[in-house]
Amino acid sequence: MDKKAVALKYENQRTSAPKVIAKGKGAIAQKIVEKADEYEIPIFQNEALANSLMEIELDEQIPPRLYKAIAEVFVWLMKSEKKAQLS
Repeated sequence: MDKKAVALKYENQRTSAPKVIAKGKGAIAQKIVEKADEYEIPIFQNEALANSLMEIELDEQIPPRLYKAIAEVFVWLMKSEKKAQLS
C-alpha cells in the first residue's frame, strides 16, 4: 500500500476552514513528509483522515463533515508546539 500525505493550510483571518495545499501517494507523499521535516512541522498520522482528505481538490477548503476531525488535529498541533517550546 502506498504511503499517503496531505498538507493543510489555515489562515483564520482569510478563510473559514483549512485548505488542502498538497497531497499525494508514494514518492509525492514522501516529498511532502520531507518538506514538513525540513521546516520542523509536526506530522499527524491518521490513515482514515488522510484517505478522506485525499478526496478533496487542491486549494479547496475542507468540507464541514471533517471539521471535528481537523479541529482535533489542530488541538494536537498546539499541544505539540507547546511541548517543543518547553524543551
